Amino acid sequence: MDNLKNFKRTHYCGEVPLSPCEVAVCGFAQKVRDLGNLIFIDLRDRTGIVQLSFGDYTDREVFEKARSVRNEYVLAAKGVISPRESVNKDIPTGTVEIKVSELRIISKAQTTPFEVSNSDKVNDELKLRYRYLDLRNQKLTQNIITRHKIAKVTRDYFYENGFIEIETPMMMKSTPEGARDYLVPSRIHEGKFYALPQSPQIYKQLLMVAGFDRYIQLARCFRDEDLRADRQPEFTQIDLEMSFVNEEDIREMAEGWVKRLFKEIKGIDVETPLPRLTFADAMDRYGSDKPDTRFGMEIQDISDLAEKTDFTVFRSACESGGTVRAIVAKNSSSVYTRKEIDKLIEHAKGIGAKGLSYIRWTEEGVNCSFAKFLKEGELEVILSRLGAEKGDTVFIAADRKKTVCTVLGAIRLMAAKRLDIIPAGKYNLLWIVEMPFFEKNDETGEWEAAHHPFTMPLEECLEYLNSDPEKVRATAFDLVLNGTELCSGSMRITDPELQNRMFEALGMTDEEIEAKFGFLVDAYKYGAPPHGGMGLGLDRISMILCGADTLRDVIAFPKVQNASELMSGCPSPVDEKQLEELHIGVVKGE
Repeated sequence: MDNLKNFKRTHYCGEVPLSPCEVAVCGFAQKVRDLGNLIFIDLRDRTGIVQLSFGDYTDREVFEKARSVRNEYVLAAKGVISPRESVNKDIPTGTVEIKVSELRIISKAQTTPFEVSNSDKVNDELKLRYRYLDLRNQKLTQNIITRHKIAKVTRDYFYENGFIEIETPMMMKSTPEGARDYLVPSRIHEGKFYALPQSPQIYKQLLMVAGFDRYIQLARCFRDEDLRADRQPEFTQIDLEMSFVNEEDIREMAEGWVKRLFKEIKGIDVETPLPRLTFADAMDRYGSDKPDTRFGMEIQDISDLAEKTDFTVFRSACESGGTVRAIVAKNSSSVYTRKEIDKLIEHAKGIGAKGLSYIRWTEEGVNCSFAKFLKEGELEVILSRLGAEKGDTVFIAADRKKTVCTVLGAIRLMAAKRLDIIPAGKYNLLWIVEMPFFEKNDETGEWEAAHHPFTMPLEECLEYLNSDPEKVRATAFDLVLNGTELCSGSMRITDPELQNRMFEALGMTDEEIEAKFGFLVDAYKYGAPPHGGMGLGLDRISMILCGADTLRDVIAFPKVQNASELMSGCPSPVDEKQLEELHIGVVKGE
């Protein structure tokens, strides 16, 4: 094998000049074309591809060495930039090539398990097993680079606005954050455990108490929960906290970051201030607390019309305090055949609905699933209220308000995707504000903190703290982009007495409060400035700005559905000696 002694790279492959000069490049051989008296090698590095050319102008020894090159060999080459006869318009360097005078084979490669340039056509399991090869694919490489740029823009912006980057512990006390902790056993303290942070929440609040009034960190966070396309067990959060501010100050700071980010990464001017919706309005109109507002199809309340019909499903829902609501899928009756509607109904039942009524208006007329229960003129009134026209399909749900809105919100998204009406390349950002402080656990019936127990309630809601938790709203807010939650933030409680009231409202005893949060409550006794903050999802914003379908495409070494990492084979067993040192015994399930 050759080496790089006395060889110095002058340019990256994707950045070579487009005018004659001598260059030296390094990279991987993506493709070799041997035409007998001509050889072309596409050389790839992280910036792109440039064509190496070998012909009758090439030294014979160099030419024969080029003939021995195979895909993914690691090469170094020197030569002169020359115009390319066959122009490739798909790459920035497609008008030139390097006529090679010196070629070094730095490392040979075995035949790869898949073609790197076409790895997007390979099954995920194989790609993840050989992730280091998949990362050579130009699309994935650019995603990782874009993520790096997002991180850089973020740091630059917050540094310029007076924030200090401070690292918080990776091993901390286990505290309830809404998901399972990843636990780390202590060798020294037998039977005791650290927890990996679900977020740096408590530490960043303590930093405010300590006087660091503007904190920022690109924090690694861990949650032991089921995976999905936009969730990984370990993720990166752009974590920030500010003192002597209110929630408007925090949102304004975040909007400046959004504006800077979209301009530098996508060349898009974002108008600020961003629109906002209350949580209640978002659920009423879109059936989601993270609505995708790039298209319409909003939920409409027709309870006043439905309760007058003879349709028992509608009337009983209204009489029991529920609601009847609908969405109109415009120009969809040719797509939503009876068979397609039946599939949608089954899906609705799978997410909690008792059923789904429909009205399908075709060229042949109106087909209504509950027509026989309607008096003359009632169907026309419903269609008129909804603004439905010929060619439309109406989907109607009747049940408790929460169930109806959630189901129709899901149907709304499914219909939009099925009808392909979500505009590509559009970015709709908005704030969801006045979030509920409490949410009821359907299994236990107990009220739990919807965010975390340090969130400040709205002042006008304090009277309901013990009497009517459902009415308590928080100074909490989420930033949503195209139906994806990018962040959660809030003002924090700094009054020890109020904090204890919140703990008690959550059913915590004095002993529990002291054991889990005593150090935070104690800190507030020594003077705490008003403060608040938020955590922005770096992985999620990267996924959206890269146009990726999953977080895996913007994370170098991601986990799969069962939280394992296929390349290294983790999690993996450890030897008995290690377990003994940690005072742990493994009990295998049957």
